[in-house]
Amino acid sequence: MTQSGHRGTPFLDMRFFVFEDGPWSSMSVLNELLLRMFGHPRGALGRLGGRIMARSNAECGFWVSDLLQIAPNDGVLEVGFGPGVVTERLTKLAPAGRVAGVDHSIEMVELARARNITTIQKGGVDLQWGSVESLPFGDSTFDKALAINSMHVWPDAIVGLREIRRVMKSGGRIALGFTPYSGQSKDGLTNTLVSAGFVKARLVEKETTGFCALAIKP
Repeated sequence: MTQSGHRGTPFLDMRFFVFEDGPWSSMSVLNELLLRMFGHPRGALGRLGGRIMARSNAECGFWVSDLLQIAPNDGVLEVGFGPGVVTERLTKLAPAGRVAGVDHSIEMVELARARNITTIQKGGVDLQWGSVESLPFGDSTFDKALAINSMHVWPDAIVGLREIRRVMKSGGRIALGFTPYSGQSKDGLTNTLVSAGFVKARLVEKETTGFCALAIKP
C-alpha cells in the first residue's frame, strides 16, 4: 500500500549496486526504485515487483493463512493482497465463504484480479483498490483478517488496525505476517495490536519463513 502487501526487498544484494559521484550518487535513487517495485508498486516496475513477490512471499502467506484456522464458510479480509497469490489460497480454505481485500496499488489490483478471475466471476472474491484507513466494508463483516509484509508501510499502524477491527466480528482472529527480509521488527508488535483494541496477542515464529503476530477481536 501505500498499503500494498507482500513488501520487502527479496533477492536484492546491495553489493551489486555501484553509485558514481554526481547527481545520481544518493541512495535515495535506489530507495525510489525499490519503493516503486515493492513498497508502493507503480507502473512497469510495480508489475515486475508484483511478480517477484508472487514467488517470494507465498510460503509465509500460506503459513499465516494456516495459523488463522480458516473455516470453509468464513469471511476473510486480506489487507495488501499484492499479486493475489495468498488470496488464491484463501479461496481454497474458505470455499463456501467470502474473501475480500484492499490494496492501494492499482497495478496489484489488476494482477490479483487476473489471477483470481474465476472466483471473482463466481462472486466469492471481492478485490478493491483502497486504503486500510478507510475500508469499504461494513461493521462486523469478517471472521478472519490478515496482512503479509504490509503493516510496516501503512501511514499509521494503529489507525489501520482499528479500522480492521471495526470490520471484524467479535471473536474474529487477525494475523500480521512478515518475512525475514521485510524490515519489520518483532519488538512491540503484540503491544501494537493491544493498543488497537485486540486481545490475547501473541507472536509465532518459523525459521526461514518469518514471524506472525496473532490476536482476537473481543
